[in-house]
Amino acid sequence: MAGQGRARIDRVTTSGTFSLDGGTWEVENNVWIVGDDAEAIVIDPAHDAGAAAAAVAGRTVAAVLLTHGHDDHIRHAREFADKVGAPVLLHPADHILWDAVYPGTVPDAQIADGQVFTVAGTELTALHTPGHSPGSVCFHAPALGTVFTGDTLFAGGPGATGRSYSDFGTIIDSIRTRLLTLPPETVVNTGHGDPTTIGTEAPHLQEWIHRGH
Repeated sequence: MAGQGRARIDRVTTSGTFSLDGGTWEVENNVWIVGDDAEAIVIDPAHDAGAAAAAVAGRTVAAVLLTHGHDDHIRHAREFADKVGAPVLLHPADHILWDAVYPGTVPDAQIADGQVFTVAGTELTALHTPGHSPGSVCFHAPALGTVFTGDTLFAGGPGATGRSYSDFGTIIDSIRTRLLTLPPETVVNTGHGDPTTIGTEAPHLQEWIHRGH
């Protein structure tokens, strides 16, 4: 692949709304770009397809990877993908959420647990982490010392589970078995807000369980 070993991480922050179960909230989302000067993978191009496209201008976008199907993460994914000529991928368990935004259509391809995506000589491995949504997925890049967690794990605890298609016990199991087992120095690049590390969050698991969210 082009630029072997030179992958970097760029972040674009965009603003918009998230709607589910009859409510709408203002949110800021992180758009993550992994790659080099020649090629990139874009994770969750939220809210502003133009801003995300500008951030990858001149690069080949190998794939648009969606951590889950909530509308703030996917509503502009198709527009962005069309701008850059890339396929959109989502875990099949979140197709019910995709269908709410893009009725009667499906993503270009599915994401499977353990699937490996390579860009600029760097591997990202998909970890199925249900709970925030049935098809939530994180992407672990060991060579970069990071994991992209979408809305599964934030600085301070798990993603929200009080809405449709979510479950607190399930997200706790996902975090315990799939994320807190990663090296403690692993940087957690989240779907919203600032990054944290696995080592920072791991000691608080029982607190999260006790508070129930």
